[in-house]
Amino acid sequence: MSRSVSCLSEEDQEFDEIKNAAAAFYRANRVPEELERALGELFFQNPEDVHGYLANYFTKLSSQPLISRLNGKEVYDSRGQLCAEAEVFCMICNKEKRMSSAAISSHLGQKDPFLDWQAKSEERVYHVKTAVHWIVEPLNKMLKEQNPCDQSDVDQKLSNFFMARHQEEKEIKEKEESHSTSEQEVEVPSSPPEKKKEKKTDKKKKGSSEKPFCPAEPPEPLLPGCLAIGSVSLAVAKSGAQIKGMPLYKYIRALKNPEDQARFHIPVSLVTLLSCGKTSPGKLNLLEEVILIPNAGQQVKQVLNSPTTPLIITMTTQLQKEMMRIMSTSSKAGVTQAILSDSGVLPVNFDRPEQALDLITEACNNLALELGTEIHLAMNCAGPDLMDYDREQWEKLSSVIGQSCVLLSDKTNKPQAPPLPGVTGHILKHINEITVSDLISVTSELQGSVLLGTTSNESCDDDSLSDIAVGLGLDYVKLGGLASAERMTKYNRLVSIEEELAQQGILVSKEQHSPPLFTETEEEVV
Repeated sequence: MSRSVSCLSEEDQEFDEIKNAAAAFYRANRVPEELERALGELFFQNPEDVHGYLANYFTKLSSQPLISRLNGKEVYDSRGQLCAEAEVFCMICNKEKRMSSAAISSHLGQKDPFLDWQAKSEERVYHVKTAVHWIVEPLNKMLKEQNPCDQSDVDQKLSNFFMARHQEEKEIKEKEESHSTSEQEVEVPSSPPEKKKEKKTDKKKKGSSEKPFCPAEPPEPLLPGCLAIGSVSLAVAKSGAQIKGMPLYKYIRALKNPEDQARFHIPVSLVTLLSCGKTSPGKLNLLEEVILIPNAGQQVKQVLNSPTTPLIITMTTQLQKEMMRIMSTSSKAGVTQAILSDSGVLPVNFDRPEQALDLITEACNNLALELGTEIHLAMNCAGPDLMDYDREQWEKLSSVIGQSCVLLSDKTNKPQAPPLPGVTGHILKHINEITVSDLISVTSELQGSVLLGTTSNESCDDDSLSDIAVGLGLDYVKLGGLASAERMTKYNRLVSIEEELAQQGILVSKEQHSPPLFTETEEEVV
């Protein structure tokens, strides 16, 4: 009997220790107070879903979600091209949850897609595989336990990582070039110096009467894997918006200006009508595309309280179909069967710019659309093929075009470049190592209208570009033609945002928002 009593006493003692430890644990974490408060509110609220109410109550008290890991995946876009996708996972209520993913565009969309396609395909694979490696290895370790709602800190770490890799790559190339130069210096000349000098003199005399044309500006050197930076940045921003329980465009607006959440406007959608340039048939190489510019304030989709407002998508679709009808039935030289490209644009077999403008004018007349009143036109010219890159050329072009055109400058890869004379608008693209914070910084500093545009090969059918354009408060957005999931998801997202803002009463009307880039008298834009 004494042995049994002794055992029970030990058990009781252990049980008391556990109870005391549990009580201390609950008090330290304020569990009794929160339980009492939750049960009190539950009784007075009397919800139908009692346990759902309690779950929501305690979810609000849970710890701040932190990034548990990143995952990189090789995915395919609608054209069957390889892309790198970044996924963000967070710990929420002691469970890992996949929050969001993003796959932004890269520089790999070329103007001459059919030239040396095998080499370009191999280059794409290398860039994508490098980006996936960055995401699953160094970036994953770097951002683990990071607060996904601290976008500026995340983007700063991403930018620092990219700059470190860029510097390493630069040093490697400098060593390779130095080694190559040293080898060339010790090589025996293949011909006497006198003959080389004669050839140089003859070449100089031959071109002395001609003014040399400066070559096209060399492209910015891009680091393999750089698109991982932009993809992770966007995926983290989407995760932050989800955690905060707000749409991405409002989240980005809060990042840019926390106090400005009362007024939003929809950027004017610039829709590409015709595709010219080197990739299209015909000799019209210097004119790359003709773009439709609706008036500021026109709805993307018709709203119930404004049945007479012109609809951008409907109007553009009708104009596009009328141009296709004209092209298909015409017997004029240079006109072929009208077929939409995979980018939703009509490629034309024209030799002169006026042919493209005549086609659009005829279609507008048939539809009773007034050019210069209801719609305007923009002509995207091949700048690198028209002029060189010194300031003198820009000054001359700016003085010649006067008020009939405006000049747009691409600020994507050179945000800190000095302003060019005559430029009144800027183009941005979310590509490569550009982070969400970079977009916010550039758009906050630029003077004049800003246009956010797609690249020649959007990676995946993601609609985030529309949210970014609205959140940044941009005047214009260029989404391309009206075809393919990659573009129509972005147009549909603009429609959804427009309807949501209208229902909330915070959509700015035309009178309150009039983009200054294109006035009612301007019809052409360089």
